[in-house]
Amino acid sequence: METNNKKWLFLLVLALIWGSSFILIKRGLVGLTPIQLGSLRIIFSAIFLLVIGFKTLPQIPQNKWKYIALTGLFGTFIPAFLFAIAQTQIDSSISSILNSLTPMNTLLIGILAFGLTPKRSQIIGVIIGLVGSAILILNGAATHPEQNYYAILVIIASICYATNVNLLKKYLSDLSPLSISTGNFSVMLLPALLILSFSDFFQVFQLPQTQHSMLFVLILGVVGTGIANIIFFKLIQISSPVFATSVTYLIPVVAFFWGLVDSEVLSAIQLVGALIILFGVYLSSKK
Repeated sequence: METNNKKWLFLLVLALIWGSSFILIKRGLVGLTPIQLGSLRIIFSAIFLLVIGFKTLPQIPQNKWKYIALTGLFGTFIPAFLFAIAQTQIDSSISSILNSLTPMNTLLIGILAFGLTPKRSQIIGVIIGLVGSAILILNGAATHPEQNYYAILVIIASICYATNVNLLKKYLSDLSPLSISTGNFSVMLLPALLILSFSDFFQVFQLPQTQHSMLFVLILGVVGTGIANIIFFKLIQISSPVFATSVTYLIPVVAFFWGLVDSEVLSAIQLVGALIILFGVYLSSKK
């Protein structure tokens, strides 16, 4: 398959996987705390990747391990907990819309830290995207004041993703996606186990509700994190950081569908804010 066709295929597959991740998080939170969910998501992903990719770890040069650790921290570890905490208070569809700020943040971090030169349309897109996110946050704050803080957590997670993708493109493009993913999770496994052990998980492990929620987190960890990360790293290698993160244009569409199935509803002002964000992200991601 030609590279151009392959990158669009990867983009669509990722949109389906990650767009479904938000409803899996919501289901997982029924019987788990956010800290337990975040830890288990990383642990399940790590076990899966170590089984299939342990032999690729020697391919990682010693001087690259610091970037493996950093991309694991920003690309998965911090966001796994931030999204879980945020979705205790905000709908999965709103969470996915705020996550669509990732391409815009990728551009901003590329400009500030990696020397990218933006076009005027990209700068305008950044401003428009910020306006859209402000509408969502302020609307949530007006009806549910506690949501303001939780919406900001999703924006912080999108900044982490943006930092991750710039680091991947600049420092790890010469490594295979499987070795990067396996390296990431081999570094994160021990901290995740330690956090889980202090979360009272083993006191509630036998509860049917806890075990039921763990099934959703297992799918989230193996498919939504492990397999998706391999595809995403490959997409970054054959395209650009901003194109790869433009998957977040499509994620809200999938997440919104799941939200409707789960009886979530966007208000008119939230829909306006979502459309403004997506338009801003589109402008900021233009070449």
